[in-house]
Amino acid sequence: MTTLPRPDAAPVFDTARSPHARLHPVGLGRVRLTDTFLEPRRRTNRDVTLLSQYRHLEDTHTLRNFRRVTDGSGEPFVGYVFNDTDVYKWLEAAAWTLAEAHDPALEGMIAEAAKLIEGAQDTSGYLDTYYSAGRENERWSDLKDNHELYCAGHFIQAAVAHHRTTGREQLLNVARRLADHIGSVFGPVGEGKRELTDGHEEIELALVELYRETGEKRYLELAQFLIEVRGRGVLGADEGNHTFNSTYYQDHLPVREMNRVVGHAVRMMYLTTGVTDLYLENGDPSLLEAMQRLWTHMTTRQMYVSGGLGARYEGEAFGDDFELPNARAYTETCAAIGSVMWNARLLTATGEAKYADLLEHTFYNAVLPGWSLGGEAYFYQNPLADEGHHRRKAWFGCACCPPNVARLMASLPGYVYGTAEGEVWVNLYVNSEASVPVLGQEVKLTQRTDYPWNGKVELTVGTAAHFALKLRIPAWAEGASLSVNGEALPALRPGTYTSLERDWQAGDSVTLDLPMPIRKVRSHPRVLENVGRVALLRGPLLYALEGVDHPGTPLDDLVLPPDAELSVHSAPELLGSVLVLEAEAQCSPRTDGDLYGPDASDKRPVSGNVRLRAVPYYAWANREPGQLRVWIREA
Repeated sequence: MTTLPRPDAAPVFDTARSPHARLHPVGLGRVRLTDTFLEPRRRTNRDVTLLSQYRHLEDTHTLRNFRRVTDGSGEPFVGYVFNDTDVYKWLEAAAWTLAEAHDPALEGMIAEAAKLIEGAQDTSGYLDTYYSAGRENERWSDLKDNHELYCAGHFIQAAVAHHRTTGREQLLNVARRLADHIGSVFGPVGEGKRELTDGHEEIELALVELYRETGEKRYLELAQFLIEVRGRGVLGADEGNHTFNSTYYQDHLPVREMNRVVGHAVRMMYLTTGVTDLYLENGDPSLLEAMQRLWTHMTTRQMYVSGGLGARYEGEAFGDDFELPNARAYTETCAAIGSVMWNARLLTATGEAKYADLLEHTFYNAVLPGWSLGGEAYFYQNPLADEGHHRRKAWFGCACCPPNVARLMASLPGYVYGTAEGEVWVNLYVNSEASVPVLGQEVKLTQRTDYPWNGKVELTVGTAAHFALKLRIPAWAEGASLSVNGEALPALRPGTYTSLERDWQAGDSVTLDLPMPIRKVRSHPRVLENVGRVALLRGPLLYALEGVDHPGTPLDDLVLPPDAELSVHSAPELLGSVLVLEAEAQCSPRTDGDLYGPDASDKRPVSGNVRLRAVPYYAWANREPGQLRVWIREA
C-alpha cells in the first residue's frame, strides 16, 4: 500500500492552537508503530475488525436506516433509537486508518457511508435517521433518553477525523451544518432557544474539536453552553427512583461543584473529557480543579485494579465508594475508552505523568480485554471473576463497544508522543518511528523495545537539534536507570517525566531500563471482597488465573503463600505469545462445614501443592470457557 498524501499529520485531538495546553499530541501521520505486540493487533483491526463490523452494520440494518431516509422507501427504523452512532464510530475508525496508507476497499466503504450520511441530512442541517422519514415533529422531544445530541457528537468526531486524514470537506461540511442547526435550537432562553442538554454526553468534546478544526468560535461557545447548562436537576427529575435520577445523568450539580464521578460511567467519562477540552481552550482554573478532584476521588475509591470503571449492572453506573464487586463488575469497555480519552486530555493540560500512567494501564488492562485476539468478538462488560459463562460476542443489540474499540486502535499512534516548545515527550513505550516537529524542525526519533514484556527501551535521535527529550518513568518502575550514549545518568524518580535537554546529534542513543519485577498488590480494606487476596502485575500488565490452566482445581481453592517464589516464563505458543507468571501454590479446599457458625472461618486444611499459572488479563477468555480470578487467595 502506498502512503496517503494528507494536508496535515492528523492529530487525534488538536491542541496546536490551544492556549492552555502544556503539550500537544503528535499526529498519526508522523508515527509508525513497528512492534510485535500492538501493531499486529492494529493490522487485525484494519484487515479483519473494520471489515467484519461493516458487515454487521449491513446485516443489522443500521446502514439501511440511512437508506430508508435517502431513498424514501418508508421502511421502518430498526434497532435502538441511537444506532446511528455505530456507523459514526466505525467511520471514525476507518478514517483514522487512512492516516497510514491508501486502502481502496476501505475507502469504498467510507465513500458509501459518507454518501448515505450526507443524503440523510435534512435541509435544516438536522441529522438523525430515527427522527426522519415520518418522525420530524418528534425531534428534540426526549433529550433524556433518545440521545440526538450524543449521535450528533459521534458524527462530528468522525467528520473531523475524515477531514484530517483525507483533506476532503464533504463530511466536515455536513458536520458544520449539523452543529449550526444545534446552535439554532439550544442556547439561552432569552434568545428564544432551549436551555437544555442531552442525557448522554458526547456532543461537548465533539464541538470543541470542530472548533479546533474550523476556527469557528461559535462551536466552542456552544460546547461551553451545553456544559454550563448541566447541573440543574432537570434530567431524571421525574423518574422517582434511586437509580435513574438527575445524579445518574450528571445533572445534579454543576461540574465545578462535583466531588466524585457518578451515574452512567461512559457518560461521565465523555463529560469529563469535554470539560477538560474546554479548559484547554478557555483556561478556566475552576474547571481543571474540578477535573483533578474527580480524578483523585475516582482513582482512590471507585476504580478497579484493571483501570475498569462502573461497578453496577443497574444503569451501567458507578457505585458507592469502595463498591467494587468482581464477578458483577460492569466495567464497560466504552467506559475504559472514555478514561483513556480523559487521561490524554489531563496529560495535555498538566504534563503530569500520573495521567499517562493511567492511560497506559487502562488501555492494556481495561480496553484490550474487550476485544478478542482474533479481532471479531467483544466484551461489553469486563468482570474480574467468572465461572466460565461470560464470553465475547460478535455483536450486540446496543453495539457501542465494538466500533469504539476499533476507533481507539486505529488512532493509537496519536497517543505515543507529544510536543511542547522545544520539547519531545515520550508518553508510551512501543517499537516505533516518528517524525516530530520541534521548533520548526522535523526531528526523527526511533524506539526499539519489547515492551510491555521487557522494560528496556532504546531511543535513537536521527536529527541534529537542540531540544529536551521528556521520558515517562512509570510509577511502578522503581530502580529505573538511564544512559545517554553509554554514559549513566543519575537515579530516576518513578511517577515523573525525566528531562534530557541538550544539543542532540544524529545517531545519539538513549537507553532507558524500567525494571519489571512481579508485583503483588492488595485492595483497600474497605473493598471487602478482596480481603485476604492479592492481584499480580508485571510492568504495565495485570495478570489473572484461568481454569483451563488449573484443570480439576477450583480457583478459589488456590492459596498463594506470602513467601511463594513467583517466576516469569515465555509461552510463545500461548495466546499469541505471552509471558506467564508461575508459582507453587497450595490447594486448600473446603466444601463441607457450617455456612455460618463458630467453625465457619476461612481456616482450611492444605491438601497439596498446585502449580499456579497466571496469564495477562487482556488475553483471558480466548480459549475454552472456564473460571477466571484476578484476585488470588493469600495464605
